[in-house]
Amino acid sequence: MFVLRRWRKLGAWQAPASTLCVALTFLLIGAGPSDGSEYQVKAAYVYNFAKAAHWSAQALAADSNLVIGVLGGDEEFVKVLRDTLSNKSINRHSIEIRHLRSPEEIKFCHLVFFRSSERNARSIIANLNTKNVLLVGEDKQFLSDGGMINLDLENGKVSYEINSAALRESAISYEETLAKISGTDDTEAIRTESTRRIMLRVNPEYPEIAARMRLAGSVQLQAIVRADGTVKQVKVVGGHPMLAAAAANAVKQWRYETSTKETTEVVKISFGQ
Repeated sequence: MFVLRRWRKLGAWQAPASTLCVALTFLLIGAGPSDGSEYQVKAAYVYNFAKAAHWSAQALAADSNLVIGVLGGDEEFVKVLRDTLSNKSINRHSIEIRHLRSPEEIKFCHLVFFRSSERNARSIIANLNTKNVLLVGEDKQFLSDGGMINLDLENGKVSYEINSAALRESAISYEETLAKISGTDDTEAIRTESTRRIMLRVNPEYPEIAARMRLAGSVQLQAIVRADGTVKQVKVVGGHPMLAAAAANAVKQWRYETSTKETTEVVKISFGQ
């Protein structure tokens, strides 16, 4: 049964403990989009983005802290970030959280989270004189402003998108798992035969009626993906109709890496197995 999603819905969720990423083991009960639970989810994403990134020895010395800066916003998110990441480390680097008072402080950080209240992101990024900072934001324009990863909150769900070009131009290297950061890999439930890497993946919800009927099975899909990575069309090749709609609706929200042309990608999704 699918209960852990590529996005995080700000409400109650649960999954087998063995499948959860440590940084994402939050019980979010009755939470609204403006309360602490949203901040907890975003803090967990920030931690996992930092875990997937690798800086050179010159940018992150062996005995130095990994510095995460927050630009803009009030102290509440900074407090949640500190509380969430307290006593955690990444590759033996202690994590230091800073609330930045000016854009000049960005160069002393390894990752900077731009709050949506920071309206000068475009000019700040354009004038940034280092490629060693992972730039994460939460505004719909952030990627077009030159940001690398953007967290999006819509209908109580947090998801993320990646600016592949900006990542490639940085001096930071990344694990392939960057596109799977929000939780489990689900490799047993979702299999792909893709010529292009998946940058954003939304897992399907197990239809309630199918769960009640204990209906299990697989759905085979073909996704036509535009050059920009968005899914143009999803065709159901085989599978139970009651499961096919949920699978197709999820894949329509996927984002693949950019390419020079449209491609057809094959996806197989298993439910209740």
